[in-house]
Amino acid sequence: MDNKLWKIGFFTALTSFVLLILGIRTILGTELVFKNYLTFGVFSLTVGILASSLLFYKMKIAFRIFMAALLLGFAEFFRSFLMDQNGFGDLIGVLSLFIITTFGFGLGIIVQFIVIGIRKLKE
Repeated sequence: MDNKLWKIGFFTALTSFVLLILGIRTILGTELVFKNYLTFGVFSLTVGILASSLLFYKMKIAFRIFMAALLLGFAEFFRSFLMDQNGFGDLIGVLSLFIITTFGFGLGIIVQFIVIGIRKLKE
């Protein structure tokens, strides 16, 4: 089971890293420096560790909500880059990715604990 968790976390982190680079470098056309790659790596590593940790602690509902929020965050990330009207699409895109992902993680944890509490009350 640990090998599967490692693979899911690594795949999530790698996919997040590639999507961040694709969005910033390719769509926006911004030249990236080492600090950008380091920041993208830290965010991607955090996302991967959170995903595998949720599965390690058998929080499947929280994992699904977190992954849905991550997908929604990247969709908003790319949408704000492509539909930039006022020149702040890059900032809005990155902030929306961070905010939506964090909100999804928090919401997933809350829902998971509510489900655990309801199961405990039924017993």
